[in-house]
Amino acid sequence: MLRTVFAACLIASPALADGPKFQPVNIEPHIYDGGWEHFVGGGVAVFDCNGDDLPEVFAAGGENPSALYLNTSTPTGAAQLTLKSPDALALHGVIGAYPLDIDNDAIADLVVLRVGPNVVLKGGADCSFQPMQGLHIDFGDAWSTAFSATWEQGNALPTLAFGNYVDRDDPDGPFEACDTNVLQRPNGDRYDAPLNLSPSYCPLSMLFSDWQRNGTPDLRISNDRHYYVSDGQEQLWSMEASPRLYTQSDGWIEHKLWGMGIASRDLTGDGLPEVMMTSMGDQRMQTRDLASIGATYKDVPFDLGTTAHRPYEGGDGRPSTGWHVQFGDVQNDGRDDIFIAKGNVEQMPGLAMKDPNNLLIQTENGVFEETGGSAGVASLHRGRGAALADLNGDGLLDLVVVNRRARMEVYQNATADAGNWIGLQLHQTDINTNAVGAWIHVKVGDRLHRREITVGGGHAGGQLGAEHFGLGSTDAVTVQVRWPDGKQSEWMALQAGRLYHLARDGTALKLRD
Repeated sequence: MLRTVFAACLIASPALADGPKFQPVNIEPHIYDGGWEHFVGGGVAVFDCNGDDLPEVFAAGGENPSALYLNTSTPTGAAQLTLKSPDALALHGVIGAYPLDIDNDAIADLVVLRVGPNVVLKGGADCSFQPMQGLHIDFGDAWSTAFSATWEQGNALPTLAFGNYVDRDDPDGPFEACDTNVLQRPNGDRYDAPLNLSPSYCPLSMLFSDWQRNGTPDLRISNDRHYYVSDGQEQLWSMEASPRLYTQSDGWIEHKLWGMGIASRDLTGDGLPEVMMTSMGDQRMQTRDLASIGATYKDVPFDLGTTAHRPYEGGDGRPSTGWHVQFGDVQNDGRDDIFIAKGNVEQMPGLAMKDPNNLLIQTENGVFEETGGSAGVASLHRGRGAALADLNGDGLLDLVVVNRRARMEVYQNATADAGNWIGLQLHQTDINTNAVGAWIHVKVGDRLHRREITVGGGHAGGQLGAEHFGLGSTDAVTVQVRWPDGKQSEWMALQAGRLYHLARDGTALKLRD
């Protein structure tokens, strides 16, 4: 029984009596808006662009200009974001964005997805940005709605995957008119011409992940059957010299979704990540079927409480529409929870219009319980992109939600009596400075947390920075890193309650300021 597996792997930390609590943060208004091309998207990128360990927020605007909010929070005090968008970031037609250090200078760059040519911006000092030049990245001229990146072995630059939605120029569209996804692989210090990933089925999320733990990431793509209609399905691409789709002969089981977002996290402690996918109607969590060989996944039991298929308040009993999904321990009790941004596409009559966001809290027995209403995050706006991130450095995950045709919302985590925590940010020199593809191992008592560093997933936005671990009542842990090239560090003992920068130093971990 998978439910038994979940429960057996949990830390014995008691649930908080009052549950998680969030308080609204007042910010200058920002709205994601636009016509049918902006029914989807509305992503948010969260990353530190000025080196103060407090992450900034870049939000898509659709037909409105995108916006950068500088993090002006008081460390461990009140969360505060201040709108200050340089001209390079006040872009129109933006669907979403992902932070990534493409050129290996230890400063985050920004991949901006747009309706029309994408934009790749080189990050500079103090949150300055300028167009990335010299790498021959093909920006395309499509309707890009998904992105992921990884470093394949032997390359100095990352492999980039762009997911393109409906072909707007197809006279027979929009249904069954999915555009072509592309893969860009580096060749030395520049990129080769894009490689088509066909067939393509209108993706809204994609994620490179080493799901086999063999050191080679593959590309999972979640697709929107609203437009592929009949012949498509969810996809997993094997990143061989010539990428190929996993098929039934590899153990892959065909399944179809109105796919919106992807999140990946090892919840059971077996070292293999579970996968959570959002959709119209049921949300779907899957786990590896260890009784089968290959890429075989199975749905977790319904009674785990992860389907979140109908609104829990607001009086609308029609099915829900899920967008961004993210794992995170909002109470620091050592158990990962799930946030899902919810909202009708526009005016789809068969689906709920009053559709509150989900905050699914994992209990001691492995079941997830809805707390969005009591936690204060049950907004009835049309949610799209979102992020769980510690904005003020107090060790609690705060929340940002971009809404369609309504103001972006920011919530500070005000949970009382939360558990201990630790933040871990990895660093390498020369290549892949943020160690994308590494696995962090955190030993908490007799439980071992395993966390993969990825770029992608979610819905139209992602994060780059420290990984947050809730620790329950534990005040000290030991940490090990399996670096992207497969080499493992020695274990290091660390105290709870702070953010650590961990650099590679042979087989040891070195603390950086």
